[in-house]
Amino acid sequence: MKDKRILYVSSEVVPYLAENEVSNMSYDAPKMINDQGGQIRIFMPRYGSINERRHQLHEVIRLSGMNLVVNDMDMPLIIKVASIPKERIQVYFIDNDEYFKRKSTFTDEDDTMFTDNDERAIFFTKGVIETVKKLNWVPDIIHVQGWMASLLPLYMKKYYQDEAIFSDTKIITSIFSQSFDGPLGIEMKSKVAFDELPEDSLKYFEDSTFENIMKNAIDNSDGVIIASENVLPSLTKYIESSEKPFLPFTPKETFAEAYTEFYKKHL
Repeated sequence: MKDKRILYVSSEVVPYLAENEVSNMSYDAPKMINDQGGQIRIFMPRYGSINERRHQLHEVIRLSGMNLVVNDMDMPLIIKVASIPKERIQVYFIDNDEYFKRKSTFTDEDDTMFTDNDERAIFFTKGVIETVKKLNWVPDIIHVQGWMASLLPLYMKKYYQDEAIFSDTKIITSIFSQSFDGPLGIEMKSKVAFDELPEDSLKYFEDSTFENIMKNAIDNSDGVIIASENVLPSLTKYIESSEKPFLPFTPKETFAEAYTEFYKKHL
């Protein structure tokens, strides 16, 4: 994997958030490729719970400043960057005061999902892609991990389909265990439809459950990794019937070789 460029787009990453299956793998996979001499970038949201002083985040003025349109609203994009200690891996943080300044990640004090999580996911997706364009750093593979990042395959394939710099970029999505109940947003379809995406690509947003959002990501990915032992059986069946190349679940102790070989198949 030497010199290959892999962009990791993740909902959560250790050490910036607590350990769970998504945040751990969002650290372990990039580290593994970095150790092999690959070129790595990680993008994640800059949640308000992240201690900027402790983790030494700083704003990148040349990348910040543009406005992204989400459901007919202009939302300022702020880009911050930090390095994972000892690993020399850069992490870019997508920030916006309206969407990410709050002190918790996905739910309020009553453990209820934020009603604008769908808009946050749209903003995060657009922010990642626009920033990568500004960096002029063209990834060979984009690896998506976690539901907050799960709209990226759709937007890459439909909204940014005419961007020549991404013409050879492959998208791999990891599917984890179910992480929220109910719909992500009751008006999610109309919010995504505002970006004039094809109607036939929006069917799963009628009822924006975790399962349906992941099905949309699968449909728009070039390869799929089953990243948890506890993936919904219906999603496993969907992956197997999708005719997409997929990697069955591999334990953390042995994932490195399996992930590396899977990446190579898409290069």
